[in-house]
Amino acid sequence: MKHANPRLLVGLAAASLFATGSAQALDLEAGDWTFTANGNVNVHYIHSTCENHPEAITTVGGACTVDAGGEKNTSSVSNGLLPAALVFGAKTQQKGYDIGVTFGLYPGISTNDGGSPNVQQDGTALANTALGTTGLDVRQVFMTIGNADIGTFTLGRNFGLFGFDAIINDMTLPGVGVGGSASTGAPSNTTLGSIGFGYIYTDTLAQMNYTTPDFSGFTATVGIFNPVQPLLQGTATAEGAPGFHGKLVYKNGGYYLSSSVITQTQHLPSGEDYRAFGVDVTGKAALGPVNLLASYYHGSGMGTTGLFVLGDDGSGNKRDSDGYLLQATYQLNDTKFGVNYGVSELDYANAADRAAVPSLLKKNSKVTAGVYHSLTPNLTLLAEFSDVKTEAHNGADNHSNNFNVGAYLSF
Repeated sequence: MKHANPRLLVGLAAASLFATGSAQALDLEAGDWTFTANGNVNVHYIHSTCENHPEAITTVGGACTVDAGGEKNTSSVSNGLLPAALVFGAKTQQKGYDIGVTFGLYPGISTNDGGSPNVQQDGTALANTALGTTGLDVRQVFMTIGNADIGTFTLGRNFGLFGFDAIINDMTLPGVGVGGSASTGAPSNTTLGSIGFGYIYTDTLAQMNYTTPDFSGFTATVGIFNPVQPLLQGTATAEGAPGFHGKLVYKNGGYYLSSSVITQTQHLPSGEDYRAFGVDVTGKAALGPVNLLASYYHGSGMGTTGLFVLGDDGSGNKRDSDGYLLQATYQLNDTKFGVNYGVSELDYANAADRAAVPSLLKKNSKVTAGVYHSLTPNLTLLAEFSDVKTEAHNGADNHSNNFNVGAYLSF
């Protein structure tokens, strides 16, 4: 598959995480229950300069290339890394247990007739045509049960553990980062941020997790999730057994350190299985007005950009992948200045893989510089510039950049 169109990412770029308002927009008491609602609306003008003589690279999500009309310079009005969000919650305490439910609804502003923010229902490329409308993406439907003594069980569809801390701390979360499919005149609802350029998208998974109580700053989470079907990996399919993931977190004042693992068995028509595995480590430090972040991941059979995308050679031989994201921000009164640099790399499974797919992605890299100004406690105005490069193992490379200005309103 030669340079897959990032508009067909089947939701991989939709890093639609929690609404980030500091207070609930709605907090109602009804008997023993408390009902809450919050969310965001974000809109950006995105101008991209894309490779006008692109080289064929086998990847999903990378430096933008000319669109179907042959335009090198394109603009769009789109959501950024986040779609809009409306998140409802309800919680109560019964017989000593804290019980809660969450429903997360994530619409976009771009024309789309499917449930995924990045794929049309009929599987065709997106088109901004007359009589179009946007889609509604339901990413969160889960319950929580527990208390401070026994810990918490989380059951339902929610964001995963692997890769979560990298994306939730990405400074481009309210912005755009890498333009991805927004680098066209008919964008999908979300951009890439640093997905595929420093971390693999955490995704939303049907899962059952248990998180321990806090032990002197340490918490641990273990759980199972519904297996994710591999993408662009030939004949491999997800094994019927559940996938497993876990996470260890340490917090102490302005310091935070975490590590998560994920594993899933993939099944081959020959009857053989192989186990894909990923691990990440994320650390951050708040030093007065300076905030520093470093995140690293390694995968075997994990692939790149999304979970289990291009993770093997099509015959069950696993490809290794690595990546990291480095970030520094500085807060000056109501304005935050930031820069981050991300790299994601994908290796061949073996010599036969190298011979069969010489154009396989070798490395995605990008640097983003951004300015984020809090005009009010809930309204942020922002501007970013991202320089992007995608390289193949055979020496092919594509380069692009995008500039965006916009607003992020949380409530």
